[in-house]
Amino acid sequence: MKRTFQIQNLKCSGCKNTIIDALLKISGVQNIAISVEDSSVSLTYKNSEVFENACVKLSQIGYPLAGEENNLLKKASSYVSCAIGKINNN
Repeated sequence: MKRTFQIQNLKCSGCKNTIIDALLKISGVQNIAISVEDSSVSLTYKNSEVFENACVKLSQIGYPLAGEENNLLKKASSYVSCAIGKINNN
């Protein structure tokens, strides 16, 4: 199955790198594409359980789906994730 959805707190290529790295660690997720310009993630996934796992992982690293709670902790997590993505990309 394939789905494209909006996420929150996506700011730059550092965020993008972190998200890709995190999602690739989930068995059953593949073909990940991220657009920083419109804060969207596209991915192919094996089944609905895999998709739910991907959504949980995104929220844990600070990038909740659009419309979900985006509290201070999630915003702070996204800044840390962003920094790690920038460091790992260099």
